[in-house]
Amino acid sequence: MIRALIVFAVFAVATPLKAAVEIQEVTSPGGIKAWLVEERSIPFLALEIRFKGGAGLDPDGKRGVTNLMTGLIEEGAGELDARAFAAARDALAASYEFDVWNDALSISVRFLSENRDEAVALLREALVNPRFDEDAVERVRAQVLSIIKSDETDPNSIASRTFGQMVYGDHPYGSSVDGTIESVTALTRDDVVAAHQATLARDRIYVGASGDISAEELGLLLDDLLGDLPATGAEHPGEVAPNVNGGLTVVEFETPQSVAFFGHEGLPRDDPDFFAAFVANEIFGGNGRQSRLSFEVREQRGLTYGIGSYLVNYDDADMLLGQFASANDRVAGAIDVVKEEWARIASEGVTEEELDEVKTYLTGAYPLRFDGNGPIARIMVGMQTVGLTPDYITTRNDRVNAVTLEDVRRVAKRIFKPEDLQFVVVGQPEGLPSN
Repeated sequence: MIRALIVFAVFAVATPLKAAVEIQEVTSPGGIKAWLVEERSIPFLALEIRFKGGAGLDPDGKRGVTNLMTGLIEEGAGELDARAFAAARDALAASYEFDVWNDALSISVRFLSENRDEAVALLREALVNPRFDEDAVERVRAQVLSIIKSDETDPNSIASRTFGQMVYGDHPYGSSVDGTIESVTALTRDDVVAAHQATLARDRIYVGASGDISAEELGLLLDDLLGDLPATGAEHPGEVAPNVNGGLTVVEFETPQSVAFFGHEGLPRDDPDFFAAFVANEIFGGNGRQSRLSFEVREQRGLTYGIGSYLVNYDDADMLLGQFASANDRVAGAIDVVKEEWARIASEGVTEEELDEVKTYLTGAYPLRFDGNGPIARIMVGMQTVGLTPDYITTRNDRVNAVTLEDVRRVAKRIFKPEDLQFVVVGQPEGLPSN
């Protein structure tokens, strides 16, 4: 995945941690909505802009085109070629970071207040008038092809890709956002231009802003920056029913350590049981504290250096996934333990002690996320895209504390399905059949 990232020391300055983040809901004169945390103590602004759809909007046969287009946004705009654009950005001490995944294309923007007008004008050119010069297309294409070739020899990438193909089939989730050697090689400049029009549209914008700006100023900024983008973009690909029925697939790959990717269908973010499921999984396989999986697989038996599970809420599918790496002669034993623990939490739930411990951790760690303008802007965009309201920040810990032992035990039985647990192992695992 192509990223353009420039880090300046001034952007590492964090806003003071607050007990409560005060969010203003802003609507620009042109109708663009945003959330703002006004912080005037530092002359600096962070913007997080997200366009829903992302690489999931790739047309059939053109997988990887949105990723390629994203990597080209900064490679020249308006009258500036790639080198001139980079020089102008650096002179402003501005940072524009572009990223894309199947559900969204994101832009992280950082600049000093004194350079606001110039930094916004330069970014506007990149978003509205990208050049997509042929030499830039070929240069970025070569970078993408190099990444794809590297991933073909990376066990983690192979495991993730194989699992995706099995579970999601022809849906975009079933293939890499980078595309394939064949699909990326065949892409044309016209394909890139079409992807730009399909993805960067006003009907799918979410914005978070944190720093030295008022609500009125932000509204005018957003219209200037985004108002000339197309009104509508491409249609969303639609939901996919994950194909997980339990089982094990081994992909033979010469390496001393096997990689295992596993999981099955999860729980929607708006399900009434989501918070209980979130707490249950944090106890079972969370990474912020010692989980059951970590204790049983790593600490007790020494079968891996690290293991975790996580609830994943994509726009078109909800999953409960996990992964670990282990020596070839130990991976079979690690899988057996994962299966045993998966079945044990489903049948027995968790203990009161585990629940109390994880609540203390989750509620204590949450405020630490709001440690700067950039993280605050990013969190606000994430909240918007999943349909949360601004008061979620102040009520989130109350929701965690409201989860009861009975809730966790009931939901663990619901979401942990040992019979559906699907494994993909890449390596030369001993004692496992190869499919």
